[in-house]
Amino acid sequence: MDAVRVALLREVLAGTEWVQATRRFAGTLRGAVAPHGGGLLLVGSAAYEPWHLAAHLDDEAAWSGLPELSPTLVRHRVPGGAPPHLAVGLGRLAAAGRGETLLVVTPEQPGAGLLERVHDARRNGATVLALDGGDRDLHALAHDALAASPAVPDGGHEVPADLDLDTVQHLVSAAAGENSLPAPRGHRRFRDRLARLADGLTAPPPPRW
Repeated sequence: MDAVRVALLREVLAGTEWVQATRRFAGTLRGAVAPHGGGLLLVGSAAYEPWHLAAHLDDEAAWSGLPELSPTLVRHRVPGGAPPHLAVGLGRLAAAGRGETLLVVTPEQPGAGLLERVHDARRNGATVLALDGGDRDLHALAHDALAASPAVPDGGHEVPADLDLDTVQHLVSAAAGENSLPAPRGHRRFRDRLARLADGLTAPPPPRW
């Protein structure tokens, strides 16, 4: 999904909770990975690898001049011959600590093994964020969470389940790269943002993923 389609999707969703919710979560993400932070770690479940979000965040980091948004993708299984930026295994989570941000993205239950690693990372001082299907155990560990499916409120920020997780990821990554959140009636800012992103599509940075 390119920037123009994201903009059109936001127009379609105007009046729903999604635009505000994804921008709120993106704001939390940006604040957590401020330049003085220790980096962004992105991990999914054993069956779901969020490489697509990793690519979008990497693009947003380049286009917006916010290198701290470029994530390190942590993988459950690293295939032989993988390039260095795609060869980071779960052992990296053991070193996660203060100043670092761990973003867990999965539409399914993360699994006991991953939850234990996330718990250890939080205990060591890492900021934990979750973008998922509403898993209670994961949300209990997260400093902030956004669920793409219904869940009984448990301290997270659930919103109506009218979008799938992949679409929510596109909205979050696009919002994370915005230099400022537009005011409710800031149509000019919105058009300027759309024009800038559309221009960026004509000369994208070299793909890393």
